Amino acid sequence: QVQLVESGGGLVQAGGSLRLSCAASGRAFDYYAMAWFRRAPGKEREVVAHINWSGGITNYTDSVKGRFTISRDNAKNMMYLQMNILKPEDTAVYYCAARPDHYSDNDVSWYDYWGQGTQVTVSS
Repeated sequence: QVQLVESGGGLVQAGGSLRLSCAASGRAFDYYAMAWFRRAPGKEREVVAHINWSGGITNYTDSVKGRFTISRDNAKNMMYLQMNILKPEDTAVYYCAARPDHYSDNDVSWYDYWGQGTQVTVSS
């Protein structure tokens, strides 16, 4: 089992940057596929990016490609989301998610463990 805690959210102007972190407790973090999801007001939770167990395979939703970067540091039990050129439409609660599997996926139902979320607000 793993517990996830997100941090790094906040209020930023359009065009700015934020770096989200997800700290995982428990052992064998490198056996977990990880992902970032977000839920904007009035919308369904959607995948932002996901990463396989080693960090060697990453995938992004089209709206963040070229602006966001997902990464992980298995030695530190950490996952990150570097968000650049932020837009007002990126405003949402961001969640990290994990599944004890080598392969990640963009389906919300794939993941077994979730953090509590961190709010990102981008002003225009």
